[in-house]
Amino acid sequence: MDVPIEKKTFTTKKVIMIAGGILLLAALSYLAFSASGGAKLKIEKERLTISEIREGNFQENIPVNGVVLPINTIYLDAIEGGRVEERFVEDGAMMKKGEPIIRLSNTDLELSLVNQETAVYNLLTQMQRTQNASRENTITKLNQLTEVKNSLKEAKRIYELNQKLYEKGAIGKQDLLESENNHSYQKERLKLTRQVLDQDSLSTKQETRQVRESYERTRKALELMKRKVEDLVVRAPVDGQLTALDAEIGQSKQKGERLGQIDVISGYKVRAEIDEHYITRVFNGQIGTFSFNGEQYELEIKKVYTQVSNGRFQVDMHFKEEVPDNIRRGQSLQIKLALSQEKEALLVSKGAFFQQTGGNWIFKVTENGDMAYKTPIQIGSQNTEYYEVLEGLSPGDRVITSSYSNYEDIEELILN
Repeated sequence: MDVPIEKKTFTTKKVIMIAGGILLLAALSYLAFSASGGAKLKIEKERLTISEIREGNFQENIPVNGVVLPINTIYLDAIEGGRVEERFVEDGAMMKKGEPIIRLSNTDLELSLVNQETAVYNLLTQMQRTQNASRENTITKLNQLTEVKNSLKEAKRIYELNQKLYEKGAIGKQDLLESENNHSYQKERLKLTRQVLDQDSLSTKQETRQVRESYERTRKALELMKRKVEDLVVRAPVDGQLTALDAEIGQSKQKGERLGQIDVISGYKVRAEIDEHYITRVFNGQIGTFSFNGEQYELEIKKVYTQVSNGRFQVDMHFKEEVPDNIRRGQSLQIKLALSQEKEALLVSKGAFFQQTGGNWIFKVTENGDMAYKTPIQIGSQNTEYYEVLEGLSPGDRVITSSYSNYEDIEELILN
């Protein structure tokens, strides 16, 4: 009996033909799609952020982080080294200017002070002795001068008397000549005595001046040494709060070593860190704003530190008007730092689209809202909320500002 053979519906040849047709149809569809304007993608509107282009006031600003610091900080360094003997206060204490903080001991300094005091005493004694000796010498020389003057006066009297007696023939010429010679001798003696007295006076003055100058130098050195010993007691240089005190009883401190700091709490400043990209655009006088307890406050840059560390540089900002209540040292602030003046500009809201496009293009939504297509644009400056649009868009245009990470190669979006 013959068994009927069932005829196969799909043969290998037919499968190959069908697959080829599908591929041909896909290729034709791709060509037709490419000719019609590029790749398209359907997407739900709810997954997108759509923003409207508008005109408004624009000011370029950047967000920076700031930390509240005291208006001024005075560092306490060991002027002289020594061993910590006493701590008069604890870290965090409120200090008045001149109040002691710690006391150091330094036997070398104290011994030097004693030696310096001895040197000053010895020089003072020497100066007094020199003055006394000079005074006595001067008195002696003056007595000699008085005697010489008296001798000259007597010689003159005798000479003049002998002249008269010689004229009358009462004495011989020899007596006259003898009195004349004695008179001349006493005159020369007086002249020489005066010269010796003048020279001695100059020498005495010079010696006294030298001793006095030596004494003054030694006395000043003593005063300096006394101040060095006094510096072993570290005192508060200003009114403020003592912080970061690093000194324990028995600890040795080297000259110049940091002991702590005094924070002047009569006011506050804010130290902010800024990316080095903006270092050429940040100057004294620029204004930053921040919100604190629901209020807006302004800060003004007072000092720019041009040293760059880890790609950032620092600025000090002062409160332009009032300081917020309850603000404390160490608080962090989010600040908007203005880099330009306000101006009228075309604005687009900031969004993740910028990461994929670099601001060179954007998806612009059609008027009916069914599609969005790539549109070349040019972005200018930016702030914390908006980009400035220079070209490619008009007020009222709607654009997609959310991320393009899944369709950055798509030309058109079909919005459902």
